[in-house]
Amino acid sequence: MTPAVIIITILCYVALLATVAAVSARGADNRGFFVGARRSQWWMAMVAMVGAAFSGVTYVSVPGMVATSGWSYMQMAMGFVVGYFVIAFLLVPLFYRMGLVSIYGYLAQRFGTHTHRTGAWLFFISKLLGAAVRLYVICAALQPMLFEPLGVPFAVNCLLTVLLVWGYTFRGGVQSLIWTDMLKTVTLVASIALAVWAVADGLDLTASEAVAVVRESDMSQLFFFDDARDGRYFFKQFFAAIFLVVAMTGLDQDMMQRTLSCRDMRGAQKNMMLASVLQAAVIFALLVLGVLLYEFAAQRGIALSGSTDEMFPRVASAPEMPLVVGILFVLGLVASTYSAAGSSMTALTTSFTIDLLHGDERAGERSLARLRKWVHVAMAVAMAVVVLAVHYLSNSNVIDVVYTLGSYSYGPILGLFCFGIFTRRTLRERAVVAVVVAAPALCLLLQRNSERWFGGYTLGYEVMILNALLTFVGLWAISRKPTSDNRA
Repeated sequence: MTPAVIIITILCYVALLATVAAVSARGADNRGFFVGARRSQWWMAMVAMVGAAFSGVTYVSVPGMVATSGWSYMQMAMGFVVGYFVIAFLLVPLFYRMGLVSIYGYLAQRFGTHTHRTGAWLFFISKLLGAAVRLYVICAALQPMLFEPLGVPFAVNCLLTVLLVWGYTFRGGVQSLIWTDMLKTVTLVASIALAVWAVADGLDLTASEAVAVVRESDMSQLFFFDDARDGRYFFKQFFAAIFLVVAMTGLDQDMMQRTLSCRDMRGAQKNMMLASVLQAAVIFALLVLGVLLYEFAAQRGIALSGSTDEMFPRVASAPEMPLVVGILFVLGLVASTYSAAGSSMTALTTSFTIDLLHGDERAGERSLARLRKWVHVAMAVAMAVVVLAVHYLSNSNVIDVVYTLGSYSYGPILGLFCFGIFTRRTLRERAVVAVVVAAPALCLLLQRNSERWFGGYTLGYEVMILNALLTFVGLWAISRKPTSDNRA
């Protein structure tokens, strides 16, 4: 697959993306940027949510991980579905009833300014790190395929990618993201489906033969019930996934902006429930694709080494693979990553402007628009800096990095919201920062020593549950019984 083919594929998609963004951003004001002016149909938000849940990390990592983890990721997908139903019936009604633009405004109304700002800073740090890791995936995948043959260093690759993302989100915000995410979903699902068909055809398999190959593969084990110490153990992954999706979707300004753009609460709930089932179906298709890609590599003698994240791009771009698979890989990667990075940049801009700078309290639409645009530029610069840091410091499986970061950074956010929703107690606000720092620090200590201290048991993604629980306990310790003037 030549650099010219990759460039043409990227430019065609970016041109289509920019056109959709420009058309959908017409007439967008600040309210359109932040919450899409609450004009989205529920089915539009649903289609957008399906694509929004899949970044380049999922697209690249899930097919490769079947070699080491089988289909254990489907256990998490089952937990994701349950978590989405929790969001639909617990958080969505709360956010709509309060009429929130930023979901962290809940913390201000429930507790006060200090807790609000603490939650907003936690989200800002969490989202910036997570978004940068996701954006790193496309930069890392395209570097050997495109930029190295052209003699372009990784730093330039990073800056060009961030500039493209900034360019199509700077005007429309959420109002544009709904439409660009719909484009992303259609492109991503089509690319996965066509890639499965093309790889099976390259193996000279009929549909029934492909199903048999996948079913009989050692890499297709779905359930893991044998060893509770195994990171793939069903109950560890299932329950961790519920808490992960509640925290990383339901309490994530990026993901909830699409849902909050729906016209009413019932539409937002339908969006969440149906999107969860469709997302599980896409994960299933990626796992099928992973088994077929490994089968193709084995039959054609394609050498695989290094991280499992490298499998999909390496096999897709191999000379033995039909060219169409390489094109579909690039198209799916660009679609998933640019849209995810764009939505993250918009969410960071929204939260920083509204929650941390209190931009919504400034007089005048023009003043707020000017502030928002400068913040948007700053978010692009910050994201580029973190992407470069990830490039030089990380050598782990990327999807593991994302969920590990999420377990530590979103755990305190989950604890804060649970304390607010399930108790009526007030907080000594100046002590909140100490709690949200101490809980993850204690979790890190326990995770680093869990195998030695707990008879071989290894703490995995379920550290999110422990993190939230420790935060909740710490908040209870610094709380007081509600008074008559308590914020509800």
